[in-house]
Amino acid sequence: MTTYNHIGKSLARVDARGKVTGETPYSGDLSMPGMLHMKVLFAGRPHARIKSIDTSKAEAAPGVVAVFTAKDVPVNEYGLQWQDQPVLCGPGSSKPGADVVRFVGDQVAVVVAESEAQAAAAVKLIKVEYEDLPVVTDPLEAMKPGAPRVHEEIGDSNICVHYKIRKGNVDEAFAKADVIVESEYRTPVQEHAYLQPEAGLAYIDDEGRVTVVCGGQWTHEDQEQIAHALGLPEDHIRVIYPAIGGAFGGREDMSVQIVLALAAWKLRKPVRIIWSRQESIIGHGKRHPVILRAKWGATKDGKVIAIQNEIIGDGGAYMYTTNKVLGNSTITSTGPYFIPNVKTDVYGVYTNNVPSAAFRGFGAPQALFMAEMQMNKLAEKLGMDPVEFRLKNALKDGDTLGVGTPAPGPVSVIECIEAARQRFGWDGGKRKAESASHIKRGRGFAAGFKNIGFSFGYQENCWAKIELRGKAEVDEAILYHASAEVGQGTHTVMAQMAAEALGIPLEKVRLVASDTATTNTSGSVSASRMTFMSGNAIRGAAEIALKKWKAEERPAVGEFKYLAPRTTTFEPETGYSTPNFAYAWVAQAAEVEVDTETGHVRVIRFVSADDVGQAINPALVQGQVEGAVVQAQGYAIQEEYKTKNGYVLTDQLSTYLIPTVLDIPEKVETVLVEVPDPNGPWGARGVGELPYLPVVPAIAAAIHDATGVWIDEFPFTPERVLRALGKI
Repeated sequence: MTTYNHIGKSLARVDARGKVTGETPYSGDLSMPGMLHMKVLFAGRPHARIKSIDTSKAEAAPGVVAVFTAKDVPVNEYGLQWQDQPVLCGPGSSKPGADVVRFVGDQVAVVVAESEAQAAAAVKLIKVEYEDLPVVTDPLEAMKPGAPRVHEEIGDSNICVHYKIRKGNVDEAFAKADVIVESEYRTPVQEHAYLQPEAGLAYIDDEGRVTVVCGGQWTHEDQEQIAHALGLPEDHIRVIYPAIGGAFGGREDMSVQIVLALAAWKLRKPVRIIWSRQESIIGHGKRHPVILRAKWGATKDGKVIAIQNEIIGDGGAYMYTTNKVLGNSTITSTGPYFIPNVKTDVYGVYTNNVPSAAFRGFGAPQALFMAEMQMNKLAEKLGMDPVEFRLKNALKDGDTLGVGTPAPGPVSVIECIEAARQRFGWDGGKRKAESASHIKRGRGFAAGFKNIGFSFGYQENCWAKIELRGKAEVDEAILYHASAEVGQGTHTVMAQMAAEALGIPLEKVRLVASDTATTNTSGSVSASRMTFMSGNAIRGAAEIALKKWKAEERPAVGEFKYLAPRTTTFEPETGYSTPNFAYAWVAQAAEVEVDTETGHVRVIRFVSADDVGQAINPALVQGQVEGAVVQAQGYAIQEEYKTKNGYVLTDQLSTYLIPTVLDIPEKVETVLVEVPDPNGPWGARGVGELPYLPVVPAIAAAIHDATGVWIDEFPFTPERVLRALGKI
């Protein structure tokens, strides 16, 4: 094994001191002299046409400086994938359909005042005349011909995404199967619940640029969307990220950025906004709820030979990233297994629910819940140990995925399965009886995989610049990079990789990051891509800078744009494609305790074996694994997002419950599997999403082991468990 100076070392985070002392400002901490305050008027109803807006009383209210509505937005549209959402809904906009609100969190007007309290009071004085429209919240109903349309101006139905896989001949294969399992699964909405709600500050900087300081995941994409909506050149917009209180995919889409920029641009004064938790919950995207129908067939010797899947994702009111999320669901719907015959249809559907958005795992947790439940049920029907059954079907180098092409190697799911089995001490037997008759313990196993980086034909790229300063030796290396730091340690890892590539002490590396004025684009901090992409960009920049340094250029500047291997889009009728340039692999085992009198499920022990290729900073990897397991356990057991007719009922953290320290697993064990990726920097793969992926089916299998019942819908709340046990 290669020994490095900085790679593979659990070095302290570069941002640790400022964050733990409170010196580092987050979005909600920002302020400037003469700053004004903004509040948003949300629609408060799921589907309606705005007939008129009367802002006169709000404009005359104490302290109010301005009220902005749809007519004030130059290009009243935005969207990460499709520009299908108005910045502000209402009449007077050139965008077709902008006078319609499509979910309760659509923004209708913004008030800017001298204080936050004055802005909040003035919002209540705005009079809006609505014409209510038919509401559709069930994606199955929304798919039917004649269903109320969410977007009359787009397409001819509410179906906004349809992907297909056609591999082999499933009908012939099912005829040869000895065992067939058919099930329907449902996965729920999940709220991101990051510590820092949506907040930001906008102002005009010294060079006249509209500057937005706000948490996000891709500075240059935010810049592009703000510029588009304001009708300004991109270089007239500057985006800076302060410290960010978590993201998990939820900051990929716009929230407050455009309206902040609009107000600062119009008023030429600094403007700040901080959303309440309630505003965050109703106003921003969630994890996609999905309906999954599966028919899987296997032979008596334990080979899965046929899969037929139907996946229906509720996209909510706007596209956000539904097309990309469900693309990942399509790829991962066969699990990390070689299946010769596959027929899959995946649909994304518009409804009047809060939009569905990117969330850690990006469509894979939903698809893998189905896949791993099917694998466990097939293993039970065949009388096989679920781990041995997985090993018999696991993908190997050269095996084709459901999309018909081999996964880029090395494929290491077998190594992950074996590592998890060994650490957990899985012996294939059922747990012995417990002392208390109503307390049952069980164990479960699951595996998964996911892409690293963007996919489906996009040319992945990432830019970095390194400036070496000094005379005889390097005194300082300045790394310029646009990457966000959303709590996972990206900036620390980037500094380690720069120090390694340059052959200098870590203390000599200074990072200038997350500012469109000083960097070119790095792409989003999502898709578990930033370590992989930034590491390659940093290595390229370091090589150029060192070459100039040796030629005695002072300062020596190296600039490099890394281009990842090319990918291709789905072939429309078959899904045939090379959709991703790298994958990461995971296997997990869970031990749970089920109280059959109360229905309460407690995770006792959890083992996660993740192939990270090369752990750049092992302590940070361990933190990612533990955080992902806890977050996914909340998704599995506790977090229940409830709506009625498009209205959010759980719009506070007092009603939408997330895990506390008393709810998390008693023990989470991280197993680092390091099979180097040939294209990864020092062999590294991404890890941010990986340990989240199969947590739910592992827990579900453990509940089944403990109780004998399969529960095909979660969260596994006491009520749902007791109902499955036939006790209510």
